[in-house]
Amino acid sequence: MKNDFRKMEDEMDRLATNMAVITDFSARISATLQDRHERITKLAGVHALLRKLQFLFELPSRLTKCVELGAYGQAVRYQGRARAVLQQYQHLPSFRAIQDDCQVITARLAQQLRQRFREGGSGAPEQAECVELLLALGEPAEELCEEFLARGRARLEEELRGLEAELGPSPPAPDVLEFTDRGGSGFVGGLCQVAAAYQELFAAQGPAGAEKLAAFARELGSRYFVLVERRLAQEQGGSDNSLLVRALDRFHRRLRAPGALLAAAGLAEAATEIVERVARERLGQHLQGLQSAFLGCLTDVRQALAAPRVAGKEGPGLAELLANVASSTLSHIKASLASVHLFTAKEVSFSNKPYFRGEFCSQGVRESLIVGFIRSMCQTAQNFCDSPGEKGGATPPALLLLLSRLCLDYETATISYILTLTDEQFLVQDQSPVTPVSTLCAEARETARRLLTHYVKVQGLVISQMLRKSVETRDWLSTLEPRNVRAVMKRVVEDTTAIDVQVGLLYEEGVRKAQSSDSSKRTFSVYSSSRQQGRYAPSYTPSAPMDTNLLSNIQKLFSERIDVFSPVEFNKVSVLTGIIKISLKTLLECVRLRTFGRFGLQQVQVDCHFLQLYLWRFVADEELVHLLLDEVVASAALRCPDPVPMEPSVVEVICERG
Repeated sequence: MKNDFRKMEDEMDRLATNMAVITDFSARISATLQDRHERITKLAGVHALLRKLQFLFELPSRLTKCVELGAYGQAVRYQGRARAVLQQYQHLPSFRAIQDDCQVITARLAQQLRQRFREGGSGAPEQAECVELLLALGEPAEELCEEFLARGRARLEEELRGLEAELGPSPPAPDVLEFTDRGGSGFVGGLCQVAAAYQELFAAQGPAGAEKLAAFARELGSRYFVLVERRLAQEQGGSDNSLLVRALDRFHRRLRAPGALLAAAGLAEAATEIVERVARERLGQHLQGLQSAFLGCLTDVRQALAAPRVAGKEGPGLAELLANVASSTLSHIKASLASVHLFTAKEVSFSNKPYFRGEFCSQGVRESLIVGFIRSMCQTAQNFCDSPGEKGGATPPALLLLLSRLCLDYETATISYILTLTDEQFLVQDQSPVTPVSTLCAEARETARRLLTHYVKVQGLVISQMLRKSVETRDWLSTLEPRNVRAVMKRVVEDTTAIDVQVGLLYEEGVRKAQSSDSSKRTFSVYSSSRQQGRYAPSYTPSAPMDTNLLSNIQKLFSERIDVFSPVEFNKVSVLTGIIKISLKTLLECVRLRTFGRFGLQQVQVDCHFLQLYLWRFVADEELVHLLLDEVVASAALRCPDPVPMEPSVVEVICERG
C-alpha cells in the first residue's frame, strides 16, 4: 500500500464482483428452500404441541407415581407446569377430565404432606420443605404460618424442658460452661432455624408476619433466659471467674445470630443485660469475699493474741501480725482484681459493650469493689470503737492498736497504690464521678485516729479501775503508818511499761519536751522540799481551814489547765501521755471522794512519789505528771483532819526500797 495503490484497487474491484455473485447465489437458494422451511417450522410447532398434550394426558399417572415414590417435590413441579394450561382449557371435556384427576391426586399429595409435617419426626429443614410444597400447592398461607410456629414451639419447648431437668435437685447439674453450650446448640440453634425458615417461607406476610415471629421468639427467649439465670445464680461459690466468663462469652456469642435475625425481639439486648447483671452480682460476691477474708484475718489476730495466755507460750509479735494482715488483705484484693479483669478481656465478646468499657470499670470495680471494701474495712475497724464490749468478749487493746496502724499505713501508701493499680488495669472510659484518693485517705486517717483514741481510753480505763478500787476499798482513816509502796502502784508502773513496749512495736517514739537534769529528783522535791512541808503543815491545821481552801484555789488559778482527753497523735509518747493523764485524773477524782487520816495522807504521798519516779519518762512533758500528782497530794491533804506529811528522806527511802 505504501509503494503502489493501483494493484490494491484492482483487488478490491475483484472482491466486490465476487460478493455480488455470492449474494445472487444465496438469494436463489433461499427462494428454492422457502417452501420447505415453512413446512419444517409448522411441523416443529405441531411436534411441540403434541409433546405438551402427551405430558398433559400422562400427568395423572406421573403424579400418582411420584406420590407413591415419595417424590413430593417433583409432583409439585409437574402440577405447577400444567396448572395454567388446565385452568385455561377446562371447558374442553378431555382437559376437564385430566384436571379432575389431577385435583384428586393433588389433594391426596397435600394430605400426605400435612401428615408428614404434623408428625414432626423430621427436623426443621424437612418441615420447612413440607410447608414450601404446601404453599406451592396453593394451601392457605395464614394457616400454614400458625401451624409452622406451633411445630417450632413444640420442638423448642422440648429443648427447654431438657435444660430445666438439668437444674433439678436429683441429677447433678453440669458445669455452667456445659450448660450454656447445650442451650446454645439446642435451643438457640433451633430458634435460628425456625426464624430463618419462617422468614424465607412467609416473607409475603409483611410486617404482621414479622411481628408474629418476634413475639414468638421473645416469649420462648425469655423462658430460656430464666433458665440460664437460674444456672448462673448457682455459680456463687469460689473466687475463680474463668469458667463463668467463658460460659457468659459463649452464651452471648450464640445469641448474636438470632439477635440479627430477630432484631425486633430484642434477644441480643436481653442477653447483654443478663451478662451485665451477672457481672454486678459477681462484684458483690467478691466484695463479700474480701470482707470475709478481712474478718478472718482479724479472727486469726485475736486467736494469736489470746494464745500466749491460753497455752503459756510466746506468740508472734504485733509487728508480725500487722504484716500478716496487711499482706493477706492486699493479696486478696489483687486476686479479686485479676478475677474481675476477665470480664474486660479483649477476646471476650461482650467486653466492647459500653457498660464493660465504662461503668463496670469506674463504678463497679473501682467504686463498688475497691473503694467499697476500703470503707467497709474502716467501718469494721470503727465498730470495735462503738461496741460496748460485753464481759468476756471485749476487744483486745492490742487489736485496736494493730488496726489503727493498719489504717494509718493505708492512708500513707496502700490506698494510693491499690487505686493506681486498679486504674491501670481497668482503663476507665466513663466520666462518672469517682471518690478521690485524698477523700479515702482522710477517712482511713480518721479511722486510725479513732482507734488509737479508743485504745488510749481502754488502756487508761484498765489502769483507772485498778486505782479506783485501790482507793475505794481501803480505810484511809485507820490505816497504819506507811512502810512500803502499795502493790497496786507497782502494778500501774508495770502495766504502763508493758503498754510502752507494745505501742513501741508499731509506732515511732515521738517528740518530748526537754527534760531537766534529774527529773525524778526534781519531781520528788515537790513532795519533800521544806517549801512543800511548810505549805502542808501550817496551812492545813484545823485552826485555819479557810486559809487552806483559799491557798488551794489560788494555786489552781495559776496552774496550767490539763486537757485529759486531748487529741492523740500517731506516736508512742502521745499515746502514753493520754493513758497516764486518764489514770492520774481518775486517781485524783477518787481521792476527792475520800477522807484521810494522817497515815493515809502519808501513804498517798509515798504512792505519788513512787509514780513520779517512773511515769515521767513516758510522757511528752514531765510537768504534766508533776502537776497531776501534786494535785492528788494536795486534795488528800485538804481531806485530812490532821495533815502531817512524811519526812522527804523517809519517803525517798521507802520508794527506793519499793
